[in-house]
Amino acid sequence: MRSAFRASSGETSGIATPEQWAVDFFKGGEGTSSGVQVSEDTALHYGPFFAGVNVISGDLASLPLITYERLERGKRRATDHPLYPLLHDAANDVMSAMAFRQTLMGHVLTWGNGYAEVVRQGGKVTALWPLRPDRVKPRVKRDGPGRVRLVYEYIDPVHGIKDTLLPDEVLHIAGLGGDGIRGWSVVRLAREAIGLGIATEKFGGTWFGNGSRPGGFVKHPGTLGDSAYNRLKASFENRHRGLDNANRVAILEEGMEWQQVGIPPEDAQFLETRRFGVTEMARWLRLPPHKIADLERATFSNIESQQLDYVTSALRVWFVAWEQAISLRLLGQQERGRFFAEHLADALLRGDLKTRYEAYAIGRNWGWLSADDVAEMENRNPLPDGRGEVYMVPFNMMPAPTPQQADALNDDEGRARALRQLVAGRGVDGRLKIAQHFKALIVDADTRLVKLESDKVTKLVKAHLDERALRAGRSAETFMTAVEELYRGQIAQATEERWTPIFATFSQEIAADAAADVAYEDEVDLSRWITAYVASHAAYRVASAVGQIAAQLVDAATPQDAAARVLARLAKWVAERPERTARWEGNQIPNATAREVWRMAGVRRLTWMAHGSEECQFCQELDGQTVSIDEPFVAAGSEVGPDGTLTVPRNTFHPPLHPACDCQVVPA
Repeated sequence: MRSAFRASSGETSGIATPEQWAVDFFKGGEGTSSGVQVSEDTALHYGPFFAGVNVISGDLASLPLITYERLERGKRRATDHPLYPLLHDAANDVMSAMAFRQTLMGHVLTWGNGYAEVVRQGGKVTALWPLRPDRVKPRVKRDGPGRVRLVYEYIDPVHGIKDTLLPDEVLHIAGLGGDGIRGWSVVRLAREAIGLGIATEKFGGTWFGNGSRPGGFVKHPGTLGDSAYNRLKASFENRHRGLDNANRVAILEEGMEWQQVGIPPEDAQFLETRRFGVTEMARWLRLPPHKIADLERATFSNIESQQLDYVTSALRVWFVAWEQAISLRLLGQQERGRFFAEHLADALLRGDLKTRYEAYAIGRNWGWLSADDVAEMENRNPLPDGRGEVYMVPFNMMPAPTPQQADALNDDEGRARALRQLVAGRGVDGRLKIAQHFKALIVDADTRLVKLESDKVTKLVKAHLDERALRAGRSAETFMTAVEELYRGQIAQATEERWTPIFATFSQEIAADAAADVAYEDEVDLSRWITAYVASHAAYRVASAVGQIAAQLVDAATPQDAAARVLARLAKWVAERPERTARWEGNQIPNATAREVWRMAGVRRLTWMAHGSEECQFCQELDGQTVSIDEPFVAAGSEVGPDGTLTVPRNTFHPPLHPACDCQVVPA
C-alpha cells in the first residue's frame, strides 16, 4: 500500500530530488530527444495537439449537461435542483457552463486532471470555480492502520495562498492514472511525439527563414583575414537570407565555391513527418483523424460512421468521468439514488435529414413518439390544441392469448372460439383507438363549418328580418330563399371540402385494420365509396340545417321573434353540434368502412356487439344478433327497446343505432 500511494502521500522534495514542477519551472518543460522542452503550456503551441484538445473540450462543453430526477419509470429534468443551472447555464457569476466545462476539460487533456472548487451555502452547491492543476496536489493522509483520507493541497505562489480542501470541496475530473486518484499528464507521456512535432515546425520555419536553402559554406582558395571574413559573411547573409531574398543569384569572387551541407527536406521526409504528427496526436487523444483536419482516409461513405466512433470512443469515456464525478462530489449520499447528471449527446449523433425523418417515422408508427416529440427533437414548437400529443400504434397486431384463452386451445373448437374472440376484440379496440384520434379532427373541422354558417346566416337575418329590411320589402320568404341558396351552394361545398380529407384518411386507417382482421391482402380502394359517403352526409347536413331554420320561422309570432329564434338555433349549433357530429361520425365511419372492406373480402355475415352501452336497452336487445352482410339489423320503421320506445327511421346495417351508441359489428 505504501508504494501505491508514494507519489501522493505528501513526501517533500529537496535540492537533490526536486519535484517535477520545479524542474519544469526553470527549464520550461521536460527535455526531449529532439532538443525541445515540452510542458503543458508549450505543448499547446503544437497545432495538432491544440486542435485535439480544442475539439474534445469544445464538443463536450457544448452538449447540454442535464440534471435529472429518477421516476418510477423514466426520468424528468430536475430544473428545481440547485445543480441544474450550474451545469446547464452558468457555473458561477462570471463563467457560463460551457466556458467552465471547456476549461476544466482542457486541463484534464493536458495535465491529466481538472479541478474545480465547490462553493456551498447552506449545504447546497452555489458555484463552481476552476483551479489550475499545477497548483493542486491530491494527498492521501493516514489516520492509522488501514485508515486513509484524501485532501487537496492548493498552493498559489503568485498570491501567497496555501489551503487544504476536503473532497466535497473539489470537483475532480481525472484521466487515466496509476493510483486511481490522479490522472497521468498526456503531455508528459507524449512529450517525445509533441517535441518532434514542435521541432519539425521550427525546422520548417528556419528553413524558410533562411531562404528555403539548407545550410552550407563558402570555400575560398586562399586565406581570409578577419575583416575580409566578416565583410564576406555580412554581405552574403544580407543578400540571401530570408524569404524576401529567396532564389537571388549569388556572385562568388576570387575562385570561391558554395558547398552545401545538411539533408534536404525531401530527404529528411519533412512533409511526411508533419503528416504523421497529426495522426500521432489523434492516437494519443483517441480521436478519429478527421476531427483534427486529417481527411486523407475520410470519405463521404465513412465520415458518418467515424463521427459515431468519435462519440462512442473519444467522448463517451469523458461523459462517464464527468457524470460519476458529479455524482460523487456534488450530490449528497441521500441524493444519488434520486438525482443524476447526464450529457445529452443527441446533437452529435444526428444523421442527415432523410435518415432522421425515417427514424422518426419508425418511432411514430410504432407508438413511442408523438408528433410533438418529433417537433421537440427538431427544435420546433408543438402543434396547437394538443393535437401533437396523440400516439399512433399499429393495429394489425394481435395480443398474445391470456392464460384462460391458452387453456382453450387444446381442441379444434376451442382454438376456433379463442381465435374469434381475439380477432373481434382486437378489431373493436383498434377501431375505437383510431376513432378517438379522428374525433378531435372532426370537432375542429365542424367548429369551423358551424362558425361559417353562423356568420353567414346572421348576416341574412339582418338583411331580411330586421325592421329596416322589412320596410324595404324583405320578408321571411326572401330570407328562406337566401338561406336555401347559401346552403345549396357555399355551405354544401365548404362541408365537402372540409370533410373529404378527414373522412378519407379516417376510412383508410379503418380499412387497413378491417382487412387485417380477416387476413385480406388484396388492394382496398374506397375512393368512390368515400366520395359518395361524404356527398350523402353533406346533403343530409344541408337539408337538416335548412329544415331547422325553416321550423323557427313557422313557430314565430312576429318577424322579430323569428330572427331571435334563428339566432338562438345558431348559438345552439355552435355550442353543441361539433361534439355531436364527432360522436356520430366517430362510430358511423368505422362500422360503415369495415362493412365495405369485409364485403370485398367475401365475409357473408356480421354480428352486432354492444360496446359501452350496458345502460342502453336498445343496444342490449341487438347484442349478439347475426345477419347477412346485405341485410339490415333493424328495418326502417321498426320499434326497438322496452315497449317499442325507439322507432328506427331507416334501415340500419351497422351501428350507431342512436346518437349515444358505441356498438360495433364484427365478422361472424
